[in-house]
Amino acid sequence: MSATLLAVLLSLVSAAAYATAAVAQQRLAARMAETGGRVVRLLGSGAWWASVGLNASAALLHVAALKFGPLTLVQPLGALTLVAAVPLGARLAGRRVSPLEWRGTGLTLIGLGVLLLTASGPEPDDTLSLPEAVAVAGVTMAVVGLLSRPGTRPGLRHATASGFASGVASALTQTVTVAATDRSGPVLDAQVVVVALLVAAFAVGGLLLSQTAYRGGLGAPLAVVTLANPVAAAAIGIALLGERLRGGAGGVLLAATGALIAAYGVVVLTRSPQTAAARGPERTHEPAGAPVPAATPAPGPVPTPDATADYLPSIPLQPEPVTPLRIRT
Repeated sequence: MSATLLAVLLSLVSAAAYATAAVAQQRLAARMAETGGRVVRLLGSGAWWASVGLNASAALLHVAALKFGPLTLVQPLGALTLVAAVPLGARLAGRRVSPLEWRGTGLTLIGLGVLLLTASGPEPDDTLSLPEAVAVAGVTMAVVGLLSRPGTRPGLRHATASGFASGVASALTQTVTVAATDRSGPVLDAQVVVVALLVAAFAVGGLLLSQTAYRGGLGAPLAVVTLANPVAAAAIGIALLGERLRGGAGGVLLAATGALIAAYGVVVLTRSPQTAAARGPERTHEPAGAPVPAATPAPGPVPTPDATADYLPSIPLQPEPVTPLRIRT
């Protein structure tokens, strides 16, 4: 079996595991939004730890795929996560996938498929140097911090930050994998240890950011994560690892077209009624789940209870006479 085919097969299984974990995370996030809980409360949830285990299994498969295929090939295959997650999430929610969700998912996949056509390259052998890895990590932390600031549309911004963090983690993972399996040097040198710590930090950060993003639904945030992840990883692969796109200038134009189609698919997903319903109306900064105070009645005299009301029948009120009565003498 060729290295490229093995990388594709590992990526397919990894995408299925990521999809199942994403659906589980979204359902937990929706429940947390209803009860007003915070992300740290998930540490006591067995279902959340199960989703973490699925993410870890998917990540290990992804690491194995990166050993046999370049970033520009493996990362776009993560789009298959969206194919599996959207219908699976709808199935568990007891509804059908809406036409807009199918359309947005399809456009996103077509765009990422076009990007995949431009991917090429043999089994990876280049790695990031330690200064390059630290520089990439610093820039990524700044971007993630900017996207995670309080403001409007937190779901999509957190999803973008999660995609960037996960994409950079994949690029750094490839460096760790290639460097650790290189028999010309020590297995645990400074480069491997430091980059491995950065991978762990970005992987955990991406997981928590995606958990926050899924409060606004599944389709649109997952599409943004799926789009931002390969963009970040491919940028590192092309700029620092010597990976190239097929077709020269034409390949770059084709890749840009695919990115625009995928971005439009994400926009379509954000317009889905299910996404809008999951996001809910704009709320104030009151804690979720707080009781709504009842309307205070207008002040007035307190009626005095009638002691005879329990045993005497009620007498209907009589209308006032239209003209005053005159008494004859």
